[in-house]
Formats: sequence, structure tokens, C-alpha cells
Amino acid sequence: MPSRSHDSFVADQFGPSADAYVVSAVHAHGEDLDALSGLVGPRPEARAVDLGSGGGHLAFALAPLTRSVVAYDLSAAMLEAVAAEARRRGLANVETRQGSVEALPWPDGFFDIVASRYSAHHGRDASAGLREARRVLKPGGLAVFADVVAPEDPLLDTWLHGFELLRDPSHVRNYSLTQWRAMVEAAGLKPTRCERYRLRLEFSAWVARMNTPPIFVSAIRALQAKADDDVMRHFAIEADGSFWLDTMLMMAKG
Repeated sequence: MPSRSHDSFVADQFGPSADAYVVSAVHAHGEDLDALSGLVGPRPEARAVDLGSGGGHLAFALAPLTRSVVAYDLSAAMLEAVAAEARRRGLANVETRQGSVEALPWPDGFFDIVASRYSAHHGRDASAGLREARRVLKPGGLAVFADVVAPEDPLLDTWLHGFELLRDPSHVRNYSLTQWRAMVEAAGLKPTRCERYRLRLEFSAWVARMNTPPIFVSAIRALQAKADDDVMRHFAIEADGSFWLDTMLMMAKG
């Protein structure tokens, strides 16, 4: 079998789903995006980058607040979809660039804002990505990270990763809030605020977005059927397989 890197695997996984992620209600909306404008505020001279931009929704939210935003992602197909959507929305200050978050192509202190949403759990080395984010952030600049938060409880953490890996084999891991804070601080950033949310995932849309093969869809449903009361209660698993996750929006200073 030909070898390929994890970055190539991620790009291959998400390329065919690019349009689905641009229109995904889960990614296009959310309490974190609703709160972002007030938390960041207008910064008309700021340069921003959305690391692992996916469908571009964080870049779209930052665009009206800043001078320019780069949507940066591994997938060329995803970036093409983001560029088309930015044009449709009339966001002329959004540009795209392809690459890995673990090796950013900009000099030290290039950006006033670095941000990432629902992306870090796909990185092979999230700590390296955070160190690169810190490197390209100006001293005193703003960092914004939003992602699914893994439960601190090992049992619940294991069940979450079982669901995630069956649905998408490019998934690496969701981090707990304790792990997030430790990684952010180790990268040289200072957390200043963290908002917590709950996110409902409608099961059929969740697996369709990633084109999950039926055999793995069945495996997820079989796992859910075996879940004990603690798992059922924490994830609020519904009869159709829909469930709830914890998410966070963390602000930090460079």
C-alpha cells in the first residue's frame, strides 16, 4: 500500500466534503460564533489568520472586524469552496492559503489575531500547531481557539473517541479543558477567558457530512446501544443517535 502522511490523509478526507462543510449548520452557526464579535471587537487594522479553516466560518466571522483574514487549510478543495463563499458574501478581505498548521509560512509576529475552530482535534501534533500559532502572533496579540472539549472522565473520554474515530478515521483526539490550558500555556500564550457551550449533533447529518461508510455508521449505533447510564446521560444520546458534546471558546494573549 502506498504511504501517505497524516496531513495528506486529512486533506483527502475533507476534500470531497468541502461544500458540505461550507453549508453545515453546525459549523456556520453556534453560540461561540455569536459571541465572537463582542469578544474580539472591531480591529480595523488587524491582520488575522484562521488556522485549519475548514468551511471558513471563523474567517467569515472575523472578516468584518479586521483588515484582512487568511483562511489556511490542508485541503485545496476546501479552500476553493471557502473562496467561492467569501465572494458570494462580498468579503473581499478574505484570502486563502494551503498548508499545515505545524509549519506556518509567515515570519514571526506577522498576525494581530490567530484563530482556530473545530480543527485542532485533527492535528497529529496539536502542541506544535499552537507553538507555530504563538510564533506568528505579534506580542500582545489575540489568540482564539474553539473546539470540542473531551470529558475529564476517562470512561466518557474513551466513548467520545470511539464515536469520532469510527465516523472519521482522520480524527486524532479531542482534548480536555485541562489539556487545552496546559498546551496553550506551554506554547507561550496566556489564557484570559474561556466560554463553555453544549452542541447538539444531529446524527444523520453528522455522518453524511463525512461520507461515513454504512458499516461504520452501524458500528457507532451499536456502540450507542451498549452505552451505560453515565455515557447516555453525559452525551444525551437520543433514539435516532443524535447526541450532545461539550465545546469551548478560549481567548489568550501573546
